Amino acid sequence: MEKICSIKDFDVQRIEKQDILCGEKFCYQIAMYAERLQLFHIAVNSPIKKYVKVYAVKKTVVDFPSNSFDDDDFITKESGLMPDMLVPLSEQNNCVSVSSEADTLWIEVAVPENFEPGEYPIDISFVNDETYRYGEKVQFVQTMKINVLPLNLPKQKTMFTQWFHVDCIAAVHNVKIYSEKHWALIEKYLKLAVDLGINTILTPVITPPLDTNFGTVRPCTQLVKIEKSGSRYSFDFSLLRRWISICRNNGIDYYEISHLFSQWGLKYSPNIMVTENGKSRYMFGWNVPASDPSYKEFLEQFLPELIKVLKEEKIKDKCLFHLSDEPLENHMENYRYAHDLVRPLIDGCKIIDAMSSKIFYNEKLVDIPVSATDHIEPFIESDTKGLWAYYCCGQGNGVGNRFIAMPSYRNRILGLQLYKYGIGGFLQWGYNFYFSHRSFYPINPYVTTSSDKAFPSGDPFSVYPTQNGVTPSLRAVIFKEALQDIELCRMLEEKIGKEKVVELIEKEAGMEITFKDYPRNSEFIPHLTDKIKSMLI
Repeated sequence: MEKICSIKDFDVQRIEKQDILCGEKFCYQIAMYAERLQLFHIAVNSPIKKYVKVYAVKKTVVDFPSNSFDDDDFITKESGLMPDMLVPLSEQNNCVSVSSEADTLWIEVAVPENFEPGEYPIDISFVNDETYRYGEKVQFVQTMKINVLPLNLPKQKTMFTQWFHVDCIAAVHNVKIYSEKHWALIEKYLKLAVDLGINTILTPVITPPLDTNFGTVRPCTQLVKIEKSGSRYSFDFSLLRRWISICRNNGIDYYEISHLFSQWGLKYSPNIMVTENGKSRYMFGWNVPASDPSYKEFLEQFLPELIKVLKEEKIKDKCLFHLSDEPLENHMENYRYAHDLVRPLIDGCKIIDAMSSKIFYNEKLVDIPVSATDHIEPFIESDTKGLWAYYCCGQGNGVGNRFIAMPSYRNRILGLQLYKYGIGGFLQWGYNFYFSHRSFYPINPYVTTSSDKAFPSGDPFSVYPTQNGVTPSLRAVIFKEALQDIELCRMLEEKIGKEKVVELIEKEAGMEITFKDYPRNSEFIPHLTDKIKSMLI
């Protein structure tokens, strides 16, 4: 008789019981197989059913698995299909097709803070009543026991941003920017972002000058409406206030103010729409050098008014300002000019930028340098205060990342690395970038996960659009676990001190942990976190 096979039939470790903390998200998978194609109804039976989510794991196109890295620690370097998208099941839509090609369900368990400790079973049942067709009824139950510990996982302290691309939401869902439909979608994307650990949001007070080819523009998403009369500018911040309200209501803690100068060198002003004499146009952009007096005059009027609004909204002290993304050492003169112009206008707010050279920090031009993980050693060795880390398309040789073709342990390891080195935040550029390289045109994220082979698949986005919303990827959920690992380590640190926690991590690893050296197996971190939980009781 046809069957769904037991997880024992697959080359993976079987899990039957798991300790979790209140407020922690724990995920596990159920592998599925049938000798012939069948449709099964999935149901959850558990005392904690309301805290259990079930997703079908769907394969996605990996059209560009990796750059020409020497690192061979990839699942594959061949194009094809790989599991990544999580499609939620519900009581109304609870069916999955099971065939001879192995598939999985992804089960997420998350009890709230101060939940009653104890052991709770979770039964996931598969039922296929085909007596009318085959004269048989197939049933299967997979049971997991969840032991809720009498401890709360602390609120996430690590700041985490994945750049939030408002124009991509409008493009992929075919709605007008800042229409009511767009705002509803923005809130859904924000809500999921917070659920995935994002607590810092890129805020487009002006259209972010990111991934925009010279001489071109991305769709205008500036939240501030600007008018000019003579030499004076006036500003309408109503859309920005709406943005802040939505972010606040959904749990965002910090705000990145979009970059004030062009990417890759600070040579130009951003594309900024201004209305003058009843006509709107890009008054600033590629035709206006960054050092042009007209842009200086604009910033001197704009930034103080922006600061007033941030104060009124009581978020000024939670705001970070960007000058330009990824400046190089030969951009020092331009960066210094930008810094010296902006610094007096932002009332003590910190300046943050992704950069791989420490010289900008040494010259006191940036408060929070965000270093690429493969260039971070000089920052660590000199005990750089306020240091963040980032990775993107270029970090795939040795260091971890979240490319689809990478094993998940290269994704989750980042939490322990950030903890060991006391790094306060992490940045990744692609929460939902659904454009081609340099934003020439929208892409179909179900056809290309690489922005048309511009970046390794998975680098441009971590969530997938659905008909009326958005759904997570495996990679995004696993990274959330990495953020939880940091808080577990901090809890143990309160008991035994950081030095001993790091000793424990590296003892379990059997090696010194760095950004380039770490265990290359899937067992290390789950075993470590289980041990930490046992030491916390």
